[in-house]
Amino acid sequence: MSCTNCPAKELLNKSNSVTELSGDVCGKLDSYDWLSDLPGSPGDDLVVEVRFKNTRKEFFLNKNHFQLKRGDYIAVSSTQGHDVGQVTLTGKMALLQMNRKNPKAAPEKVIYRKATVADIENWNKFKLCEKPVMIQARQLVEKMGLDMKISDVEFQADGTKATFYYIANGRVDFRELIKQYAKKFNIKIDMRQIGARQEAAMVGGIGSCGNELCCSSWRSNLESVSSNAAKVQELPQNIQKLTGQCGKLKCCLMYELDSYIEAQKDFPDMLLELETEMGIAYPKKKEVLKKVIWYGMSATSNTKIFPLTLDKVKEVIMLNKKGIKPSVLSEEQAVSEVEPQYVSFENDLNMMDRSKQKSKKKWNKPVRPVN
Repeated sequence: MSCTNCPAKELLNKSNSVTELSGDVCGKLDSYDWLSDLPGSPGDDLVVEVRFKNTRKEFFLNKNHFQLKRGDYIAVSSTQGHDVGQVTLTGKMALLQMNRKNPKAAPEKVIYRKATVADIENWNKFKLCEKPVMIQARQLVEKMGLDMKISDVEFQADGTKATFYYIANGRVDFRELIKQYAKKFNIKIDMRQIGARQEAAMVGGIGSCGNELCCSSWRSNLESVSSNAAKVQELPQNIQKLTGQCGKLKCCLMYELDSYIEAQKDFPDMLLELETEMGIAYPKKKEVLKKVIWYGMSATSNTKIFPLTLDKVKEVIMLNKKGIKPSVLSEEQAVSEVEPQYVSFENDLNMMDRSKQKSKKKWNKPVRPVN
């Protein structure tokens, strides 16, 4: 692609900075090599793991046995031309990672050389073209009336190919769109469909917890989340609180799921009603991790509820089977379930308006002249 008419060319001419080749890298696509301090054989660096933009990682053959370390930028082969990526793993760890992901497939692409200053400059030049091209690509999609959204554009380091990441609800016939892209940008086009979680990872943002989104900061395995995860953890069925910025269920629902499943094994399959001296106690809710079940003396109302430990519940069930109605607690120990309180600032705002009006009247009051 020619960047003569690209707005990024002016930015490139103003900035002569070159990306620093640093071995100290950090990010969600980074890999920790815990075998780096151990001595290895000369043939251990035959496979190298390289990362690119977004969540793309590939393995390459180091046939020329370049002395590479984590964080180095290298020029590698591609389906057409060459690309530039950053080394994330070498040696034994790269081989183990490749066998873990796809043990049957061997890498076919090779490493050409360590990236030169010219390679880095060309790479940065085409990276600056990605955003203007994405905007023009979205305009073409809207003009053609296609039901899809262009989320991101990734240029190859030599500028001969670009990957367009898009989101669509169903299948989209974009054959004519590819022709328009190739004619307008004069490059080879590769269309790649992604999901809503992948788009959120690319865009980034702040979650309801106040921290950066897990998918954009450190989480690389974006698996689907089932609604059963919320039911197991006894979470309120509020779709607004359970969905993230991607419109799907939050990934953090899976973090404590194993602990809840393990704790659920101690609970009975069905929460039974308990026969006590005060009457029949009906189960209302349970706290899985605390192993506490809340009971109430009314089947329909939650005005008076009381907690019982799981061991106490099992003990009462065994006594009921023997025909004994124990005294679990006195009526004074029962507590009322607290309803959520919502704070309204309407009265406070009205009071502030009235105070402003009073202050204005006092300020505008004419001052009597002193005789």
